[in-house]
Amino acid sequence: MKLMTGNANRALAAAIAGYLEMPLTDVSVRRFADEEIFVEIHENVRGEDVFVVQSTGYPVNDNLMELLICIDALRRASARRITAVIPYFGYARQDRKPGPRTPISAKLVANLITAAGANRVLSVDLHAGQIQGFFDIPTDNLYGAPVMSADIRARFSDKNLMVVSPDVGGVVRARALAKRLANAPLAIVDKRRERPGESEVMNIIGDVRGRFCVLVDDIVDSAGTLCNAAAALKQAGAEDVVAYVSHGVLSGGAVARVEGSALRELVITDSIAAPPAVADSSRIRLLPIAPLLAEAIRRIADESSVSSLFD
Repeated sequence: MKLMTGNANRALAAAIAGYLEMPLTDVSVRRFADEEIFVEIHENVRGEDVFVVQSTGYPVNDNLMELLICIDALRRASARRITAVIPYFGYARQDRKPGPRTPISAKLVANLITAAGANRVLSVDLHAGQIQGFFDIPTDNLYGAPVMSADIRARFSDKNLMVVSPDVGGVVRARALAKRLANAPLAIVDKRRERPGESEVMNIIGDVRGRFCVLVDDIVDSAGTLCNAAAALKQAGAEDVVAYVSHGVLSGGAVARVEGSALRELVITDSIAAPPAVADSSRIRLLPIAPLLAEAIRRIADESSVSSLFD
């Protein structure tokens, strides 16, 4: 098999290659003067099982086009099987019609990836599980919960833990993490979103007094929801609050918002290349997921079970 990457998150791709003890495929992904993307593969990939590692984080459209063009180049170079490894699947929040005359962009992106020539998709913590059904090709959705639970046990095993979902929609995700933490109790933050990018915490379902609260979510973008939830939990008597999130989009002033919040720590995976401000933050920590992705890639290549990773 071969491992290939675009420019979205070369550090993650290199870590995966290191875990698998194999080099990254020699490829040029460059731009013309008008920002048109050009891909050239400098190795023979005929008959190979190729995995293309490319998150579709900021800039989303550029990284998505890089992925599509890489897949097309591999297909035209007669690769035997092409797996799109998309640790963070952009446009996943547009998985349904929230109102009239609006698109379902996640389905459109799934169609584009399939039409480009991908034979399989591998992702991590899709925003909505049903996105797997948007693809007409096999799709594996990996879970970050095992990585997160191991880190929580290593750092906070002596605490009176309670897992908290920052909204009603994330209860299934929070319950899965709580189950891995010796069936820790669960609380839910009930919020009302007045407009996109803003949220107002209304009340907390569950008694968090004296508890060490672990907020868990799949995406942190503006960080407004997490920061409001942390403030509400502290006000309700929580001992302390940390947050574990799969994908750190962290757009705009999100890092500064976290720095000034009631959160003790925000832990994000490296599914997206972290903005420069994250390196200077004292409250944001990166959790590597290269071993998880590398092991899944190995199992797909060997035609063995991926789901057993989470048993």
